[in-house]
Amino acid sequence: MQLPVAYQKAKEQVCKIWTTLRPLLTVHVGLASSAKAIIILEQCGKNKGYQEMDACGFHPEGGCCMLDGPEKIESTINMKTLWKNISVEGIDIIFSRDAGRYLCDYTYYASLYYGSGRAAFIHVPPLSQSVTADTLGKALQTIILEMLKQCGEERE
Repeated sequence: MQLPVAYQKAKEQVCKIWTTLRPLLTVHVGLASSAKAIIILEQCGKNKGYQEMDACGFHPEGGCCMLDGPEKIESTINMKTLWKNISVEGIDIIFSRDAGRYLCDYTYYASLYYGSGRAAFIHVPPLSQSVTADTLGKALQTIILEMLKQCGEERE
């Protein structure tokens, strides 16, 4: 599902995903246009600091995602472990604890909030000669399969 570049609409769709589909895990993928052949595994979402306007010219009231939410929410997926244990051909993978303060982080925080931490966020580079759709698709498949293994370990 493609989410709009609009804070409120994105949050509504994330809420709908969690309330209607009730997934085991939701994996969000966002474009890091400045990244060149790097995939970034994001560990947590932040609740405040959203001052940049979205595509509709709005930003959240008080720069906050959830008025009653904690300052940050960690994913139940251990991204650091994932980062240490995985490699994909043609693309470097790094670990991050800061997804920025725009729609990627906002969406991630909302998903972590509604999903009780059962969400993940992956920043991907733009497609290029060195990062093809096939290469990126295979990398995402490998990463998501590892995430699902962690989910399976949690359930046992």
